[in-house]
Amino acid sequence: MKEKIIKVGSGYLMLFVQFLLIPAFLFALRTLDRTANPWFGLLAVVCVLSFIFIVGGYLLIYPNQSAVLTLFGKYVGTVKDEGFKWVNPFYRKKKISLRARNLNGDKIKVNDQLGNPIIIAAVVVWRVLDTARAAFEVDDYEDYVNVQSEAAVRQLAGKYPYDAFDDDEKDISLRDGGDVVNEDLEHALSERLDMAGIEVIEARISHLAYSSEIAQAMLQRQQATAIVAARMKIVEGAVSMVENALEQLSQKEIIDMDDDKRATMVSNLMVVLCSDNSATPVINAGTLHQ
Repeated sequence: MKEKIIKVGSGYLMLFVQFLLIPAFLFALRTLDRTANPWFGLLAVVCVLSFIFIVGGYLLIYPNQSAVLTLFGKYVGTVKDEGFKWVNPFYRKKKISLRARNLNGDKIKVNDQLGNPIIIAAVVVWRVLDTARAAFEVDDYEDYVNVQSEAAVRQLAGKYPYDAFDDDEKDISLRDGGDVVNEDLEHALSERLDMAGIEVIEARISHLAYSSEIAQAMLQRQQATAIVAARMKIVEGAVSMVENALEQLSQKEIIDMDDDKRATMVSNLMVVLCSDNSATPVINAGTLHQ
């Protein structure tokens, strides 16, 4: 079903007509009492019925609000013009807000791509774009948004791992994916909510954590990965420093070292540079060979 925008009459004009019915009704009663003419009695009845008929047609539309009109089950159209309006009193009027809304999703427990249990939640900014589909394609479009948002989050969680760790092939993860993951969530939500005439303005992951039963183990794994990466960086720097030291000693001919002395110096420098604790110097009071 496609939305159809219609124009309706002004409520102020019908309010003016309604006020005119009051003196007309009083005139008909006085004339009927004076002349006993049944036509004036009929006029009084028409004034009363018209007054009641007009009252049932008033419609107030606020900014960023709409009203879906139906007549005996048939869709007539949607009114989006703000202000004081008047429509056929037999129309059934369903107001639908066109404002942007926030959905702060509940934290749900799901499994990521690797089967690890995680806790994830998302925040979605949405609004009604097509009032006809929102009113007639689904039972309750607000509940539909809630359910489909949770389903999209579950689908997203199963598509990516929580963390890629040291796996070079997993270049996108829920933790580091950033805009790529959020855009994937937004696209999935847009496809699901299009049937209900809902526009997804923005979708973002608002909470992401390992489930409590594996959180400690995964924390240790993350710490181990960070330690290994740091050690590799330290070793890389230490090798470069040792290489530079040997090259300068050789170029400046400060000391002539054979292979054994060179190996001993490399070993000592690597221990000092790669050690967790500060080095404790030992003064050699003899020769280099003692």
